[in-house]
Amino acid sequence: MHRSVLAGVYAFSMAHFDLLVIGTGSGNSIVDDRFSHLKVAIAEKWLFGGTCLNVGCIPTKMLVYPAEVAHSSADSAHLNLETSFNGVDWSGLSHRIFDRIDAIEEDGRDYRTNRLENVTVFPEHIHFTGRNSAQTASGDTLTFDRVVIATGSSPTPLSASGLDWDRVDTQDYPVKTSNTIMRMPELPRSLVIVGSGFIAVEFAHIFASLGVDVTVLARGNRLLGNHDRDVSDAFTRCFSENVNVRFGVEVQSVDVADGVSLTLKETGRAQDADTSAVEAQLMLVAVGRTRSSHALNVGALGAHTDGDRLVVDERQRVLSNGEPLDGVWALGDVCSEHMLKHVANAEARTVQQNILVDLGLETTPASTDHSVIPAAVFSHPQIGSVGATEEQLRAEGVDFVSSTCEYGGVAFGWALNEPGFAKVLAHRTTKRILGAHVVGAQAASLVQLFVQAMAFDIPADQMARGQMWIHPALTEVVENALLGLDFGEG
Repeated sequence: MHRSVLAGVYAFSMAHFDLLVIGTGSGNSIVDDRFSHLKVAIAEKWLFGGTCLNVGCIPTKMLVYPAEVAHSSADSAHLNLETSFNGVDWSGLSHRIFDRIDAIEEDGRDYRTNRLENVTVFPEHIHFTGRNSAQTASGDTLTFDRVVIATGSSPTPLSASGLDWDRVDTQDYPVKTSNTIMRMPELPRSLVIVGSGFIAVEFAHIFASLGVDVTVLARGNRLLGNHDRDVSDAFTRCFSENVNVRFGVEVQSVDVADGVSLTLKETGRAQDADTSAVEAQLMLVAVGRTRSSHALNVGALGAHTDGDRLVVDERQRVLSNGEPLDGVWALGDVCSEHMLKHVANAEARTVQQNILVDLGLETTPASTDHSVIPAAVFSHPQIGSVGATEEQLRAEGVDFVSSTCEYGGVAFGWALNEPGFAKVLAHRTTKRILGAHVVGAQAASLVQLFVQAMAFDIPADQMARGQMWIHPALTEVVENALLGLDFGEG
């Protein structure tokens, strides 16, 4: 196929490709030098690098750290310090973050578009028209031998009277999603956040710490309700000390005449729900994410979906009536039950290896191991989690033991002088760790110790006593949680 560029308009003739990759988040990592002999098409209607790079985990964490510094400065009395937070240079902070991110996005796009002779980039939406054919939004038709679907997910719309979802994220409309909230030219005076999951609480922590008057609206009676109950309860208590949270409410109607004015109604999931009107300069909708599958017309492939999720096997092959479709793979949010970047990256490595096997360049197929998947919430307090919750183990009838060590039970926790704990769940007989949950400072790093033990099948007692633990370090909270497990051996 020949591609010409005339006056900024791409002109394509109909062509056949060895490989089509749809989406440039984790999917962009698949095509390396080993694919240089193939004709490759990459379709990306949005930003190169996908959600994580542009509007997700990377820019949010670049905001979380300044927010943590601001929060610590404003809340240091428990350490007998007199410090204060005096404000933020929002423009400077934004430029420091997005000048770097935008340069990476632009370089990635340029590399794929202009520096690889075997790659053709379609910068637009694409949908399937048959088992081995697709069409772009501008009408170009292409056929392919193999396809990787890596289209990710997007913010879930909120349905409420008076809310025009088609205008959400536009410049003059006071309702945003995670796609645009970080790109605001200036901080709002007040912000109402609809949602109670990790996206909602991370943004609430960021903006509240930077001086914005934040109100969070939660449908249930606690935040992060999918976490272990002890973790969710502890997080809810601590978080609510710094951010105004209304429990048991949902949005009935939205008035955007001057900022936003929300009419609320009860969900019946919390006592004494406050349904009085909420007014704010801006509104952030953070009620979840929806997989980007239906717009692809995956039915033309014969692909099986579970709701909005493409169904795949352990080799990331897309299934049709339980059988893998030859030459069709998927990865990331569009097919995974775990909508996490590190999961997508692992799945991308699996897909890459299996394409190379299909090409005859490798001999051993790969499978993605989803048995040990950690996650973190970068709010205040921080959360790190892996494996089963106590509630899940009880529901499944698993014979387990549990142990919790408070941060205050170890020397470094004395220095922090703030709440936190590590909780570990292990099988009573095998002593294998089944789940671990940490809430408090450095939780996302501390939980990795449990992840390592679970991934390499190290029993809890061996993990506890088979190594030396630095004293005094916060990792001792993990050690003591492990030592606290009572396996009933006398």
